[in-house]
Amino acid sequence: MMSFGYSADLLARYPQVVGGVILARGLRNGPTPEKLRDTYINEQQAVIQRIGKTPLSQLPSLAAWRAAFRGFGVEPTQYRSAAEALLRRLTKKGDIPCINTLVDIGNLVSIRYGLPVAVFDIQSITGKVTVHFADGSERYILLGADEVEHPEIGEVVFSDEQGLVIARRWCWRQSEPSAAQESTTSAIITIEAHHAEGRTDIEQALTELQELLRTYAAGDETRLTATILDASHPRITDEANEE
Repeated sequence: MMSFGYSADLLARYPQVVGGVILARGLRNGPTPEKLRDTYINEQQAVIQRIGKTPLSQLPSLAAWRAAFRGFGVEPTQYRSAAEALLRRLTKKGDIPCINTLVDIGNLVSIRYGLPVAVFDIQSITGKVTVHFADGSERYILLGADEVEHPEIGEVVFSDEQGLVIARRWCWRQSEPSAAQESTTSAIITIEAHHAEGRTDIEQALTELQELLRTYAAGDETRLTATILDASHPRITDEANEE
């Protein structure tokens, strides 16, 4: 089973959040194909030109994420949302290196819309994944590390039914066990927004994510189940059995 959703408490505080979610099975990951690499590089340069000298803090999508972070007690200039961190690197360094097909698809759409896109390998996930306020008992392993940490009480996290955190500070950093590897075949893919035009952006981005996945990461058995989540539709579940 794959399942992703928002807790009632979180939606009560953030009723405006909109999430696009894809439950993906039968994916093929690996080194980034040349055509996708070229598309990604071209998008990076287009984004640099589009942003120009505008401070990232003034982009509506990023400003809304900064406000969301402050809402659960996190200083957004100390812990930047994944989308802002990507765009910050891009505008300062001039490029974002390729990692693998799934990660690059996510990053391409993330910089295009200025929204955090996450690709979570489900191999280490148990049961439902929920975005909620942490009670501090949950377990988290930072990407690239092996030491277990615990989130702060009241921090927004993604965690499974066993308390394994797959993303801290909402969309600051995902965990080591959930990172998309070349062996990834099943994943939960998310893109989220808080700004006024968020639903429109999420609808477009969700369509583009599915198109990119079908073009570059699909096999004969690929199945993509997608929806938009909000306060009136807080969860998506796919009961299909794993291969």
